[in-house]
Amino acid sequence: MTKQIKKVLVTGGAGFIGSATIAAFQNDGHEIYAIDNLSFGNRKFITIPESHFFEIDILDRAKLFRVISQIEPDWIIHLAAIHFIPYCNQHPIEAARVNIQGTINVLDAARNVPNLEKVFFASTAAVYPIYNDAISETHPPAPTDIYGLSKLTGEHLMNEFHLQTDVPTIVCRFFNAFGPNETNAHVIPEIQRQINAGCRTIQLGNLDPKRDFIHTSDMASAIVKLLDIGDRGIEIFNLGRGIEYSVTEVVTAFEQALGERIVIEVDPARVRKVERMHLLADITKLKNFIDWEPKINLNQGISTLIKCQPITK
Repeated sequence: MTKQIKKVLVTGGAGFIGSATIAAFQNDGHEIYAIDNLSFGNRKFITIPESHFFEIDILDRAKLFRVISQIEPDWIIHLAAIHFIPYCNQHPIEAARVNIQGTINVLDAARNVPNLEKVFFASTAAVYPIYNDAISETHPPAPTDIYGLSKLTGEHLMNEFHLQTDVPTIVCRFFNAFGPNETNAHVIPEIQRQINAGCRTIQLGNLDPKRDFIHTSDMASAIVKLLDIGDRGIEIFNLGRGIEYSVTEVVTAFEQALGERIVIEVDPARVRKVERMHLLADITKLKNFIDWEPKINLNQGISTLIKCQPITK
């Protein structure tokens, strides 16, 4: 059976997860289009023709409608968002506008695509309350910050879109992504930045909280498989690795990749006063649905983030 080539539009395509997602769909043979305002992304992260890249903001309804009508995508993958929680907390109005109004704009434009087949929405594990065990999709959401609240609102918008259009819709709650092309100061890229700058005594904040870190290439492979499956109405999935690591365990992985000792100093300015101690995905539903397993473990992923010739201090 000949594989059908789809026109795939990725909003936030030049970003951290967007760039990995585009590469995966390109490897699968699809025709890729990207929308990104480059506020957090980088055009150099993706290799698509200029005719397929649109530097626009999802808050610009007129341009967004024009571009999506021009492309007429088969699949829309909506990743564009402000997702760095400290930034969202500092700029709640901007975060709400981009993550909620921007999503409304994308979905309103999608309604005008005559043969739209599927829509994918990137939600977040931040929709869940503080919980100490592996958390499944059936756990009642209760976000604790503006980012989680904005994404939970996005989920409701996706549900409304599906009910009104009958377009098959996939919602993925992303856990803690890591890999190349990160542009926000999350813990792994912050350790990476200090290590690659030559530091062997590094400044960090909270050390004990554990997170479910999944490599962006594994995330992208799951997204490809989810879009490839048959039409199933609307579905919500956790997308993580199913293993949690503390910050100190992440630093140990950097030590093993370097073959050098790293000293941690706690910087009081980096310590979050309110912090959940655990965030672990139950990925049973996803694994069963698409017959998928993450392939890149923490040590393998960390090893790709270190310069070949580190400077010793």
